[in-house]
Amino acid sequence: MSNKEVKAALKSARDAIRNKEYKEALKHCKAVLKQDKNNYNAWVFIGLAAAELEQPDQAKGAYKKAIELEPNQLLAWQGLANLYEKSSQTDVKGDLADVYQKLLQLYESGDKQKWCDVCNKLVELYHQEKKYLEVAETWQKLIQMKQEEGAEKAELHQLWKKMIHLLKDATENQDNKTEQLLLTAFEHAVNSADTVPGEDHQNLYKDFIQCLSKFPHETARLEKACNDMMALYPTMTYPLEVLCLHFVQSGTLSEEALQCFSRLLEMDASSCPGIICFGIKCLQEKKYKEAVKSLTEGLQKTSQCPAAWHYLAEAQMKIHKHRDAVLSCNQALEALGSPEGPSLHWKNRSLQLKAEALIKIADADAAEEAIKALEQIVDASSDPVVLALRGQAYLNKGLMDQASKISQELLLSHPDLAESHALEGFIHYSQKNYEQAERSFLSAIERKAETAEYHQYLGLTYWFMSDETKKDKGKALAQFLKAAKLDSYLGSVFRCLGNYYRDIAGDKSRARGCYKKAFELDRTDEESGTAAVDLSMELGDMDTALSILNEVTEKASTGTAKWAWLHRGLYYLRTGQPSQAVADLQAALRADPKDSNCWESLGEAYLSRGSYSTALKSFRKASELNPGLVYSIYRAAAVEQILGKYENAIATYQQILKETEDYVPALKGLGECYLMLARSALDNYLDRK
Repeated sequence: MSNKEVKAALKSARDAIRNKEYKEALKHCKAVLKQDKNNYNAWVFIGLAAAELEQPDQAKGAYKKAIELEPNQLLAWQGLANLYEKSSQTDVKGDLADVYQKLLQLYESGDKQKWCDVCNKLVELYHQEKKYLEVAETWQKLIQMKQEEGAEKAELHQLWKKMIHLLKDATENQDNKTEQLLLTAFEHAVNSADTVPGEDHQNLYKDFIQCLSKFPHETARLEKACNDMMALYPTMTYPLEVLCLHFVQSGTLSEEALQCFSRLLEMDASSCPGIICFGIKCLQEKKYKEAVKSLTEGLQKTSQCPAAWHYLAEAQMKIHKHRDAVLSCNQALEALGSPEGPSLHWKNRSLQLKAEALIKIADADAAEEAIKALEQIVDASSDPVVLALRGQAYLNKGLMDQASKISQELLLSHPDLAESHALEGFIHYSQKNYEQAERSFLSAIERKAETAEYHQYLGLTYWFMSDETKKDKGKALAQFLKAAKLDSYLGSVFRCLGNYYRDIAGDKSRARGCYKKAFELDRTDEESGTAAVDLSMELGDMDTALSILNEVTEKASTGTAKWAWLHRGLYYLRTGQPSQAVADLQAALRADPKDSNCWESLGEAYLSRGSYSTALKSFRKASELNPGLVYSIYRAAAVEQILGKYENAIATYQQILKETEDYVPALKGLGECYLMLARSALDNYLDRK
């Protein structure tokens, strides 16, 4: 076949393809290849025809043969691209990307429009595959090409915005290079906008700042972006809110940060980040209750701020709301997720604070949870304060050997640390080794004199120490007063002062004041609440006693605050208000159904109300729970006597007298029953028989 015949055969093949006669085209191409097996066009036409005849493998082979013959010719690459684009197989996407890359090389020096079309296709392919770095790099080449062609500012702006859109899903788990390309795109888009200031530009700036806030290491860039936006949009609070939360999260509250807080609150007093920042400022200024109030309010709407939850827990610890502090630490840890970098610092701090709060709760379950929290702290073994907390947790759990081992290790490795000596003091105190405890607490105070807890425990050590200190509690009082001065929110130390003024000084009024203060600080402190009520009653101040009881019972849920219900019930009983007494004593029994004394008091209330049957049941229940309650047994017999059940009453009185011969009320009741039986016999004329 001559060259002329080859050209004619190729022309026939082209015409056949145009007329969709693909098998005919294949015949012409095969005839050409018999003569010239390296004919580029013949292989390309075979690829085209085979593709249309749905023979993808043959088409792919033909195109690859053509490419092998002429690697820098377009036709075969274009055909291969079309073949892969139509394929439903997912494994060809990698090959298609390689084909697009080659086409970009081939078009680069020629047809710019086709280069851009292929570039768009390649970017779309990478985006589907979530290869965000390749998306960014390829799209940046497209923008570069447009810049070299002298594209308009508006067109470039749209291209930068498209790049942002393509990469917006990549912020969660991308490499540093992709991140930098995204931020560069934002900077170009923000700076190339036409209408500044304007709504679109404003939203773009907000997205830029939001993106920056996700990258902890881009603090300088974030601060610059916020300040630039504030300069352009001085009435907008958004950049200021982000900047304030950034300062909160950074943990360093500089003068600049405090100025931002004040400026934000001036602009919008209801701004949640502003309220959070105000709360942190209150915490710094030791206004702990205001701090708790503001941080709680701010976090109701901006809950995803781990640092703010941590600061709230700190404030709650300062006012000894330990259970609330545990919940706040849990919120901080939940908001942190699986942290790295600066966030890991917050995780460690929150875990440590949670452990401290659980240790203060001081029961075995809380101690177990504290140990688990401490185990999660990174590099905990190298931190002596964390080790001391672990020792306290073991002590609370009753694991004395482990606590003692940690204490000994700390005293050897960190003899100048107050916590080392305090832990030793807590161990000695729990074992009633008061002289050793005194030495340990004095050593702890020497190293950290401003810790109220150390002074309180030293005071308690003096309180229980020896016969001499039992007579003279002056040393204990001095330490309690010091602790109360250092920490005016420490309710338990005011209870200790109340005990001193009541039991030692005999000053009921001052004792009542201390107990009242202790109870106001800690509503769960039943001992202080009870003592405040009892002393108020002794001092004839029923209004104060009732105000305490009313406040507790109003807030109490079913089955709680037994002591308050019981005290108020007894007050109503004494003041001749039996119906109210019944209601309160029933509420007390819901909290503790096995309290025999409470059943006895309820019986008295029913009796005063004239409900004899229920009174009888209550007295019987009391004597069932505590057979030693002679008074309840006697009152049951007295009610039976009132109801005219003289034989039953006599049997009960005789039972009492069998145990206690000289129990006068029973003797009197027994006599009265015999007399009533005699009268009944006379009324029935039994004397005539």
